[in-house]
Amino acid sequence: MKKNRHEALGLTDDQALEIYRTMLLARKIDERMWLLNRAGKLPFVVSCQGQEAAQVGAAFALNRDADYIAPYYRDMGMVLSFGMTAKDLMLSGFAKGEDPNSGGRQMPGHFGQKKNRILTGSSPVTTQLPHAVGIALAAKMEKNPIVALTSLGEGSTNQGDFHEGLNFAGVHKLPVITLVENNKYAISVPIHKQMACEKVSDRAKGYGMPGYTIDGNDPLMVYKTVKDARERAVNGDGPTLIEAITERLTAHSSDDDHLFYREKSELEEAKQKDCIHLYAKYLKEINLLTKSLEDQIHSELNAIVNEATDYAESAPFAKTDSVLKHVYEE
Repeated sequence: MKKNRHEALGLTDDQALEIYRTMLLARKIDERMWLLNRAGKLPFVVSCQGQEAAQVGAAFALNRDADYIAPYYRDMGMVLSFGMTAKDLMLSGFAKGEDPNSGGRQMPGHFGQKKNRILTGSSPVTTQLPHAVGIALAAKMEKNPIVALTSLGEGSTNQGDFHEGLNFAGVHKLPVITLVENNKYAISVPIHKQMACEKVSDRAKGYGMPGYTIDGNDPLMVYKTVKDARERAVNGDGPTLIEAITERLTAHSSDDDHLFYREKSELEEAKQKDCIHLYAKYLKEINLLTKSLEDQIHSELNAIVNEATDYAESAPFAKTDSVLKHVYEE
């Protein structure tokens, strides 16, 4: 009997559904944050909508009990996969004292959680890549069979950190995976104005590593590619560059109006490639996602998002006497 795609990759039915649940939870949290922002309750949103498949598919291919991730600001699906909760993310959105990322001190999207091996990010783009390379160097020195995965947008591949980090990783054959979530826009700048080469993955050869361009709307394809890259890394074969082509279904952030530089027809076309709808279609075609189960999942996730929103909105802000905490030696 022919196996379904996820089974052929070694994923169980439960794992295939958990990928869907995690993608959908990220979407629902993101949608709620937009509503809260427009209601004047959240200061800022930088969206993951359209990129959940790349994020969750990649995370599920890693050892989530040992590997490290250095995500970028859109990676809500990835950090949820690595153990952050809806409540954690809402506390960050509301900038409350319990925010595990920074205690309410950072903008939303600056993920960081030591217990789940999520490296803290910063506002300058691409700085997370050399940090992930550093984790990979430490792992190699300690003979620790783990990998570090870092993710970034295609616009970030034009920053110096990208080239220096990948060059170092290639020279030293480090166990690091670089995942480029190519949503075709660096804020308002389209891909053809960002770089002269055809694909981001073309750059891999210059750093002595394999490069792949894949469909980032397909979590199973992302899973397979990242899983293979992880096997290369732990076997001592060095780093991999993966370019996942995705869609950005929203404006760059809540402070941006993408209708100034994107045609409505383009946005409608992007919606037809919505990764959540496409993956749900696959699960339905193999009779894994029934109508009753789909309704149940939506109901459960809605309750999680509602509870997280209520908790975070009523949670206290950081105490004023803690303003210097983590700034000076205590």
